[in-house]
Amino acid sequence: MKQDSYSKAEIILGNVKVYCEYILNGKPPIVLIHGFVSSIYTFNRLIPLLEKHFSILALDLPGFGKSEKSTSFVYTHENYAKLVAKCIDYFSLENVCIIGHSMGGQVALYTARVIPNKIKKLVLLSSSGYLRSTNRWMVYCSYLPLFNQFVKQRVKKSNVKESLQNVFYNPSLITEEHIREFENPLKDKNFYKSLIRLLRHREGDLDSDQLREIQTPALLIWGQEDRVVPLGVGKRMVRDLPNAKLITYEETGHFVTEERSKEIYEEILNYINV
Repeated sequence: MKQDSYSKAEIILGNVKVYCEYILNGKPPIVLIHGFVSSIYTFNRLIPLLEKHFSILALDLPGFGKSEKSTSFVYTHENYAKLVAKCIDYFSLENVCIIGHSMGGQVALYTARVIPNKIKKLVLLSSSGYLRSTNRWMVYCSYLPLFNQFVKQRVKKSNVKESLQNVFYNPSLITEEHIREFENPLKDKNFYKSLIRLLRHREGDLDSDQLREIQTPALLIWGQEDRVVPLGVGKRMVRDLPNAKLITYEETGHFVTEERSKEIYEEILNYINV
Protein backbone atom coordinates (compact mmCIF):
# COMPACT_ATOMS: atom_id res chain seq x y z
CA MET A 1 0.00 0.00 0.00
CA LYS A 2 1.09 3.58 -0.57
CA GLN A 3 2.59 5.08 2.56
CA ASP A 4 0.36 8.18 2.47
CA SER A 5 -2.95 6.45 1.85
CA TYR A 6 -3.32 3.69 4.43
CA SER A 7 -3.31 2.97 8.13
CA LYS A 8 -1.51 0.26 10.10
CA ALA A 9 -2.64 -1.45 13.27
CA GLU A 10 -1.74 -4.35 15.52
CA ILE A 11 -4.96 -5.61 17.07
CA ILE A 12 -5.77 -8.40 19.50
CA LEU A 13 -8.16 -11.00 18.11
CA GLY A 14 -8.80 -14.17 20.07
CA ASN A 15 -5.72 -13.66 22.29
CA VAL A 16 -3.34 -13.27 19.34
CA LYS A 17 -1.79 -10.10 17.88
CA VAL A 18 -2.75 -9.54 14.27
CA TYR A 19 -1.07 -6.99 12.02
CA CYS A 20 -3.40 -5.17 9.61
CA GLU A 21 -3.11 -2.52 6.92
CA TYR A 22 -6.27 -0.81 5.76
CA ILE A 23 -7.94 1.94 3.76
CA LEU A 24 -11.51 2.57 4.90
CA ASN A 25 -12.90 5.12 2.46
CA GLY A 26 -16.62 4.33 2.52
CA LYS A 27 -16.40 2.24 -0.63
CA PRO A 28 -17.35 -1.47 -0.86
CA PRO A 29 -15.01 -3.50 1.38
CA ILE A 30 -12.47 -6.08 0.26
CA VAL A 31 -10.54 -8.31 2.68
CA LEU A 32 -7.22 -9.71 1.46
CA ILE A 33 -5.85 -13.03 2.77
CA HIS A 34 -2.35 -14.22 1.83
CA GLY A 35 -1.06 -17.76 1.55
CA PHE A 36 1.39 -20.09 3.28
CA VAL A 37 4.69 -18.51 4.46
CA SER A 38 3.60 -15.22 2.92
CA SER A 39 2.18 -11.87 4.04
CA ILE A 40 0.24 -8.76 3.03
CA TYR A 41 3.09 -8.15 0.57
CA THR A 42 1.40 -10.73 -1.68
CA PHE A 43 -0.98 -7.95 -2.73
CA ASN A 44 1.64 -5.21 -3.06
CA ARG A 45 0.88 -4.54 -6.74
CA LEU A 46 -2.86 -5.16 -6.53
CA ILE A 47 -3.79 -2.86 -3.63
CA PRO A 48 -2.94 0.47 -5.30
CA LEU A 49 -5.31 -0.49 -8.12
CA LEU A 50 -8.11 -1.76 -5.90
CA GLU A 51 -8.12 1.23 -3.55
CA LYS A 52 -9.50 3.42 -6.32
CA HIS A 53 -12.83 1.64 -6.03
CA PHE A 54 -12.85 -0.25 -2.72
CA SER A 55 -12.13 -0.06 0.98
CA ILE A 56 -9.23 -2.41 1.68
CA LEU A 57 -8.43 -4.52 4.73
CA ALA A 58 -5.35 -6.73 4.52
CA LEU A 59 -4.05 -8.84 7.39
CA ASP A 60 -1.08 -11.02 8.15
CA LEU A 61 -2.36 -14.36 9.43
CA PRO A 62 -0.94 -15.43 12.82
CA GLY A 63 2.38 -17.19 12.29
CA PHE A 64 3.26 -15.12 9.23
CA GLY A 65 4.31 -11.63 8.16
CA LYS A 66 4.25 -9.10 11.00
CA SER A 67 1.58 -10.87 13.03
CA GLU A 68 2.38 -12.75 16.21
CA LYS A 69 4.15 -16.08 15.86
CA SER A 70 1.96 -17.46 18.63
CA THR A 71 2.91 -20.63 20.45
CA SER A 72 -0.63 -21.08 21.79
CA PHE A 73 -2.84 -20.35 18.75
CA VAL A 74 -4.26 -23.48 17.11
CA TYR A 75 -3.38 -23.07 13.44
CA THR A 76 -6.34 -24.60 11.62
CA HIS A 77 -8.18 -23.22 8.60
CA GLU A 78 -11.31 -22.99 10.70
CA ASN A 79 -9.58 -20.95 13.39
CA TYR A 80 -8.04 -18.71 10.75
CA ALA A 81 -11.55 -18.22 9.32
CA LYS A 82 -12.96 -17.38 12.75
CA LEU A 83 -10.15 -14.88 13.21
CA VAL A 84 -10.93 -13.27 9.83
CA ALA A 85 -14.57 -13.08 10.91
CA LYS A 86 -13.50 -11.31 14.13
CA CYS A 87 -11.39 -8.91 12.09
CA ILE A 88 -14.39 -8.11 9.87
CA ASP A 89 -16.44 -7.43 13.00
CA TYR A 90 -13.66 -5.33 14.52
CA PHE A 91 -13.76 -2.97 11.52
CA SER A 92 -17.59 -3.16 11.29
CA LEU A 93 -17.62 -4.37 7.69
CA GLU A 94 -20.67 -5.74 5.85
CA ASN A 95 -21.19 -7.27 2.39
CA VAL A 96 -17.51 -8.13 2.17
CA CYS A 97 -15.65 -9.55 -0.80
CA ILE A 98 -12.76 -11.77 0.25
CA ILE A 99 -9.75 -12.21 -2.01
CA GLY A 100 -7.57 -15.14 -0.98
CA HIS A 101 -4.32 -16.32 -2.55
CA SER A 102 -3.14 -19.94 -2.27
CA MET A 103 -3.79 -21.12 1.32
CA GLY A 104 -5.62 -17.82 1.78
CA GLY A 105 -8.16 -19.05 -0.74
CA GLN A 106 -8.92 -22.04 1.44
CA VAL A 107 -9.23 -19.72 4.47
CA ALA A 108 -11.62 -17.57 2.42
CA LEU A 109 -13.79 -20.61 1.68
CA TYR A 110 -13.86 -21.55 5.36
CA THR A 111 -14.80 -17.96 6.21
CA ALA A 112 -17.71 -18.10 3.77
CA ARG A 113 -18.96 -21.10 5.76
CA VAL A 114 -18.48 -19.38 9.13
CA ILE A 115 -20.18 -16.06 8.27
CA PRO A 116 -22.06 -16.58 4.97
CA ASN A 117 -24.37 -13.63 5.56
CA LYS A 118 -21.47 -11.17 5.66
CA ILE A 119 -19.61 -12.41 2.59
CA LYS A 120 -20.87 -11.08 -0.72
CA LYS A 121 -18.38 -12.70 -3.10
CA LEU A 122 -15.11 -14.65 -3.13
CA VAL A 123 -12.13 -14.25 -5.42
CA LEU A 124 -9.82 -17.26 -5.18
CA LEU A 125 -6.36 -16.75 -6.66
CA SER A 126 -4.54 -20.03 -7.25
CA SER A 127 -6.35 -21.36 -4.18
CA SER A 128 -5.13 -24.45 -2.38
CA GLY A 129 -7.64 -27.25 -2.53
CA TYR A 130 -8.29 -30.90 -1.69
CA LEU A 131 -5.19 -31.27 0.50
CA ARG A 132 -5.50 -33.87 3.25
CA SER A 133 -4.76 -33.24 6.91
CA THR A 134 -1.23 -33.70 8.23
CA ASN A 135 -0.43 -37.41 8.50
CA ARG A 136 -0.18 -39.01 11.92
CA TRP A 137 3.55 -39.69 11.62
CA MET A 138 4.27 -35.97 11.06
CA VAL A 139 1.97 -35.03 13.97
CA TYR A 140 3.85 -37.46 16.21
CA CYS A 141 7.25 -36.16 15.09
CA SER A 142 6.18 -32.57 15.78
CA TYR A 143 6.21 -33.35 19.51
CA LEU A 144 9.79 -34.63 19.54
CA PRO A 145 12.28 -32.32 21.33
CA LEU A 146 14.63 -31.92 18.35
CA PHE A 147 11.93 -31.49 15.70
CA ASN A 148 12.08 -27.70 16.02
CA GLN A 149 15.78 -27.73 15.15
CA PHE A 150 15.14 -30.09 12.24
CA VAL A 151 12.49 -27.77 10.76
CA LYS A 152 14.70 -24.73 11.35
CA GLN A 153 17.62 -26.31 9.51
CA ARG A 154 15.41 -27.41 6.61
CA VAL A 155 13.95 -23.91 6.18
CA LYS A 156 17.36 -22.24 6.43
CA LYS A 157 18.77 -24.62 3.80
CA SER A 158 16.05 -23.58 1.37
CA ASN A 159 16.99 -20.57 -0.70
CA VAL A 160 14.31 -17.85 -0.77
CA LYS A 161 15.18 -16.86 -4.33
CA GLU A 162 14.91 -20.48 -5.50
CA SER A 163 11.54 -20.77 -3.75
CA LEU A 164 10.35 -17.61 -5.51
CA GLN A 165 11.46 -19.03 -8.84
CA ASN A 166 9.01 -21.85 -8.24
CA VAL A 167 6.05 -19.44 -7.87
CA PHE A 168 6.92 -17.15 -10.79
CA TYR A 169 6.54 -18.20 -14.41
CA ASN A 170 8.97 -15.44 -15.38
CA PRO A 171 11.85 -15.48 -12.83
CA SER A 172 13.29 -12.24 -14.24
CA LEU A 173 10.49 -10.44 -12.34
CA ILE A 174 12.02 -11.41 -8.98
CA THR A 175 13.60 -8.41 -7.25
CA GLU A 176 15.73 -7.89 -4.16
CA GLU A 177 12.60 -6.45 -2.53
CA HIS A 178 10.78 -9.76 -3.06
CA ILE A 179 13.63 -11.66 -1.45
CA ARG A 180 13.84 -9.26 1.50
CA GLU A 181 10.08 -9.28 2.16
CA PHE A 182 9.91 -13.08 2.20
CA GLU A 183 13.10 -13.48 4.27
CA ASN A 184 12.26 -11.08 7.10
CA PRO A 185 9.48 -13.12 8.83
CA LEU A 186 11.80 -16.14 8.94
CA LYS A 187 14.09 -14.26 11.33
CA ASP A 188 11.51 -14.28 14.13
CA LYS A 189 12.63 -16.76 16.79
CA ASN A 190 9.10 -18.15 17.17
CA PHE A 191 8.43 -18.56 13.45
CA TYR A 192 9.54 -22.20 13.45
CA LYS A 193 7.50 -23.04 16.54
CA SER A 194 4.37 -21.59 14.97
CA LEU A 195 5.14 -23.39 11.69
CA ILE A 196 5.34 -26.70 13.55
CA ARG A 197 2.02 -25.97 15.25
CA LEU A 198 0.47 -25.30 11.84
CA LEU A 199 1.79 -28.60 10.48
CA ARG A 200 0.50 -30.35 13.59
CA HIS A 201 -3.01 -28.87 13.69
CA ARG A 202 -3.89 -28.29 10.04
CA GLU A 203 -7.05 -30.09 9.11
CA GLY A 204 -7.71 -31.10 5.52
CA ASP A 205 -9.06 -28.72 2.90
CA LEU A 206 -12.80 -28.65 2.28
CA ASP A 207 -13.93 -31.70 0.35
CA SER A 208 -16.27 -31.75 -2.63
CA ASP A 209 -19.41 -32.19 -0.53
CA GLN A 210 -18.49 -29.26 1.70
CA LEU A 211 -17.68 -27.05 -1.28
CA ARG A 212 -21.06 -27.81 -2.82
CA GLU A 213 -22.70 -26.31 0.28
CA ILE A 214 -21.10 -22.90 -0.29
CA GLN A 215 -23.58 -20.67 -2.09
CA THR A 216 -21.36 -17.56 -2.10
CA PRO A 217 -20.45 -16.61 -5.69
CA ALA A 218 -16.79 -17.27 -6.42
CA LEU A 219 -14.38 -16.12 -9.13
CA LEU A 220 -11.40 -18.47 -9.56
CA ILE A 221 -8.25 -17.12 -11.21
CA TRP A 222 -5.32 -19.38 -12.14
CA GLY A 223 -2.01 -19.33 -13.93
CA GLN A 224 -1.83 -22.11 -16.48
CA GLU A 225 1.79 -22.82 -15.52
CA ASP A 226 1.18 -22.91 -11.77
CA ARG A 227 3.62 -25.45 -10.31
CA VAL A 228 2.45 -25.06 -6.70
CA VAL A 229 -1.31 -25.52 -7.11
CA PRO A 230 -1.85 -26.95 -10.59
CA LEU A 231 -4.68 -25.70 -12.78
CA GLY A 232 -6.39 -29.07 -12.37
CA VAL A 233 -7.29 -28.05 -8.82
CA GLY A 234 -9.07 -24.98 -10.14
CA LYS A 235 -10.93 -27.00 -12.77
CA ARG A 236 -12.13 -29.41 -10.11
CA MET A 237 -13.07 -26.63 -7.69
CA VAL A 238 -15.13 -24.74 -10.26
CA ARG A 239 -17.20 -27.90 -10.76
CA ASP A 240 -17.76 -28.36 -7.02
CA LEU A 241 -18.65 -24.78 -6.12
CA PRO A 242 -22.30 -24.07 -7.08
CA ASN A 243 -21.76 -20.45 -8.21
CA ALA A 244 -18.25 -20.32 -9.58
CA LYS A 245 -16.40 -19.08 -12.65
CA LEU A 246 -12.81 -19.91 -13.67
CA ILE A 247 -10.43 -17.61 -15.55
CA THR A 248 -6.91 -18.68 -16.55
CA TYR A 249 -3.84 -16.92 -17.89
CA GLU A 250 -1.16 -18.33 -20.14
CA GLU A 251 2.52 -17.98 -19.20
CA THR A 252 1.58 -17.33 -15.58
CA GLY A 253 2.68 -19.15 -12.44
CA HIS A 254 1.42 -19.34 -8.87
CA PHE A 255 2.19 -15.73 -7.95
CA VAL A 256 -0.61 -14.33 -10.11
CA THR A 257 -0.88 -11.12 -8.05
CA GLU A 258 2.60 -10.16 -9.25
CA GLU A 259 2.51 -11.47 -12.80
CA ARG A 260 -1.05 -10.47 -13.72
CA SER A 261 -1.93 -7.65 -11.32
CA LYS A 262 -3.60 -5.35 -13.86
CA GLU A 263 -5.57 -8.13 -15.52
CA ILE A 264 -6.72 -9.48 -12.15
CA TYR A 265 -7.72 -6.00 -11.03
CA GLU A 266 -9.93 -5.56 -14.09
CA GLU A 267 -11.53 -8.97 -13.58
CA ILE A 268 -12.21 -8.22 -9.90
CA LEU A 269 -13.66 -4.82 -10.72
CA ASN A 270 -16.02 -6.28 -13.29
CA TYR A 271 -16.95 -9.25 -11.10
CA ILE A 272 -17.70 -7.37 -7.90
CA ASN A 273 -19.61 -4.60 -9.62
CA VAL A 274 -21.93 -6.98 -11.49
